[in-house]
Amino acid sequence: MESNKAHGPNPTDKYPIKGNNVVQFIKNTTTRPNIIVGDYSYYDARNGESFEDQVLYHYDFFGDRLVIGKFCAIAPGVTFIMNGANHRMDGISTYPFNIFGEGWEKHTPMLNQLPFKGDTIIGNDVWVGMDTVIMPGINIGDGAIVAAKSVITKDVEPYTIVGGNPAQKIKERFPEQIINKLLEIQWWDLNIEIISDHIDVIVNGEIEKLEKLKNHN
Repeated sequence: MESNKAHGPNPTDKYPIKGNNVVQFIKNTTTRPNIIVGDYSYYDARNGESFEDQVLYHYDFFGDRLVIGKFCAIAPGVTFIMNGANHRMDGISTYPFNIFGEGWEKHTPMLNQLPFKGDTIIGNDVWVGMDTVIMPGINIGDGAIVAAKSVITKDVEPYTIVGGNPAQKIKERFPEQIINKLLEIQWWDLNIEIISDHIDVIVNGEIEKLEKLKNHN
């Protein structure tokens, strides 16, 4: 098995591509403690905006987190809607009177009266296409692919391709037995030197060789 003899970009860099200040390693550009991101996951900014600009209505007092795994590819314009965007729906009007103050704030609902969907969790090796919107509390499994301009309103299974508004399942990327093997191997947790030296095994889908790498990690 040939070695690439390279260990990839520095995982602590903000902008891992020399001369490019658009592609950013998300982990190194975020400042919010409620955004947790694994190594090598990147956001491809359209106009140089930060990834945090794409995470909306994310307030500390709600307690929800955005968790993204390793080696994810987030395309330009992807927007995460967090729980702070939710409005009370059990009354006649959903209008957020309380946020405007001037006497209206006395009608502020308790936090437990607002819809709360929990954390938004993006697995490892997930590709999210351009201008996708991800709603609160969504769980996107490892290896999933989200088509451009999708609206994700429900969970996405691992190694599944989805698309549309609202997004629907298009197909599974691999047969079930292969998906189960990939979820067991979890290649993204291999030592980075092993990953770098055997990228060909990963991108070419050589499952048996990948299993051997896992066993010798």
